[in-house]
Amino acid sequence: MATIENLRTRLAQGLVIPASPLALTARRRFDERRQRALCRYYAAAGAGGLAVGVHTTQFAIHHAKVGLFKPVLELAAEELARGDISPCSTDSERIRGKAHIERESSLTQPSPQGEGSARRAVRIAGLCGSTRQAVAEANLARELGYDAGLLSLGALRRATEDKLIAHCRAVADVLPVVGFYLQPAVGGRVLPGSFWRRFAEVENVVAIKIAPFNRYQTLDVIRGVAEAGRDDIALYTGNDDTIVADLLTPYRIRVGRRVVERRIVGGLLGHWAVWTRRAVELHAECHRVASNGEAIPPQLLQRAVEVTDCNAAFFDAAHDFAGCIPGLHEILRRQGLLAGTWCLDPDEVLSPGQREEIDRVCRAYPYLSDDDFVARHRDEWLCS
Repeated sequence: MATIENLRTRLAQGLVIPASPLALTARRRFDERRQRALCRYYAAAGAGGLAVGVHTTQFAIHHAKVGLFKPVLELAAEELARGDISPCSTDSERIRGKAHIERESSLTQPSPQGEGSARRAVRIAGLCGSTRQAVAEANLARELGYDAGLLSLGALRRATEDKLIAHCRAVADVLPVVGFYLQPAVGGRVLPGSFWRRFAEVENVVAIKIAPFNRYQTLDVIRGVAEAGRDDIALYTGNDDTIVADLLTPYRIRVGRRVVERRIVGGLLGHWAVWTRRAVELHAECHRVASNGEAIPPQLLQRAVEVTDCNAAFFDAAHDFAGCIPGLHEILRRQGLLAGTWCLDPDEVLSPGQREEIDRVCRAYPYLSDDDFVARHRDEWLCS
């Protein structure tokens, strides 16, 4: 587990953090072999961390009767430990046992600055439920070596703002917290700017994943953090519908007599659970443009539209995101990383016409896919 200072440094640099799916067999049993392959894929693709037990992993794993929260977190922690690399390497030069993944591109993420002899992937565990459940999950994640918890407030839909803040403080006393503004369409709740200002005052908050899929509510978060005076809380996009724009936009907020500028530096995204190699390259390009202060190239703005179009197909925007998880599974199935699109809920399937929409975006934007990269290394990742 990283020190909180090292964790803050790492997150502030901006990372690609996929939200891991859950690999299942046709009988809807945990497919450990393919879950390991997914972890190896993300490491080899250049991701700077991994979020496990989050919405994309299916919130049902948190239910005691399902019994998968601990096994999934344990497996991911084990694989991430194998993927840590020396500081003289780049994120695209990971070595896993005998499987060496060659450098694919000169576009890599910024080099981290931190303690230790290894370049360590950031481990983030999804935390859900009542305060008692979330604190228990935070304790387990801490024992397993996770660095922070992505705290969902979906179970506290009717709680007052005071109770929400008390809940967040209780969890943050156990494990550093990444705030999570989850859109209501998939289980979240509306959280006003006053909440985010108070949330940003919680000492052990290290980052916020902004995922309301709403520009007004995105501004509420950034304004709240600015007004709290916290410049050590990293902002990450979870707005899968506007990833590139979030990474390129300077947010200037007037606080008293000062103007505070904040940027969204990275992403913790379900969308980045697929075509991850290309996501790493795109993130690096956005970072370069933003840090140099140069004019945004028109082709990058066009890329923003193309990524959003892909997300509409993957996440099933046409049906209010009903097929968002099986949509991601479908891409991974086509690449051979998953055996099927099965979810824990047998009714959670691709929506009518969603497969055809996925076909369309795959044909339209082949350069956004990392199919060739996966095909070269899939058999290595699937080795037990």
